[in-house]
Amino acid sequence: MYGGTAELDGKLAMVTGAAGPTGLAIARALLEHGLHVLLADINARRLDEVCEPLGAAAIPIPLDVGDPDQVAVACSGIRGDFGEVDILINNAGVLSNNKAAETTPQEWRRLMSVNLDGAFFLAREWLPGMRRRRWGRIVNICSLAMKTGGLTAGTAYTASKGGMAALTFSLARESACDGVTVNGIAPAYIRTPMVTEQLDEAARERLLQEIPVGRFCEPEEIAFLVCYLISPLAGFVTGEIVDINGGLLLD
Repeated sequence: MYGGTAELDGKLAMVTGAAGPTGLAIARALLEHGLHVLLADINARRLDEVCEPLGAAAIPIPLDVGDPDQVAVACSGIRGDFGEVDILINNAGVLSNNKAAETTPQEWRRLMSVNLDGAFFLAREWLPGMRRRRWGRIVNICSLAMKTGGLTAGTAYTASKGGMAALTFSLARESACDGVTVNGIAPAYIRTPMVTEQLDEAARERLLQEIPVGRFCEPEEIAFLVCYLISPLAGFVTGEIVDINGGLLLD
């Protein structure tokens, strides 16, 4: 890892949405660098499947991040069993391609609760401890949609990711003086079921023609960027939203 791993020895990371391709790639990368990793996901069965081959340093945490009561109970248990989280990766998210008129109040609320509220609930739990210890890292997985209005993504998804960016800025501003960095990553079209299953073949082909590098992003590329942002040499980077979109948007 950039800057060595000594500063990260013995630290505890939490990755949400860890049973999905991107979350799992992030968790694997953190484990490879010697961290203990809490893998949180709403899909308990899938979580057990992915954690089993990862070894004792991978700890499954079944959790609906959009439920504040579940978050409070889970974090209390984590403190009792493992201590405070040093590194929080807010990756959990659900996608909808429905535009405003087709978005029901229930869908709007669910996307906000998972994509935005969960990141806030977990930051509220772990940020005070990071500030007391004068070291911490939070990385929020945002989206290109927040900058484009959603090329294919729906209204609720786009708005939730815009809120995630604003949350990133707010948390970074309040915690920078305490040695805590808070950054976001804005990917576009990672090669996951969100792309392979929620877009038809024609839509995928159109996108590939529009992305200058001519391919979709790999989950491991997101994981590599996360590893940089939590590394010692990224201590001067905070309040930043890092684009990773293959040249689809240049700003």
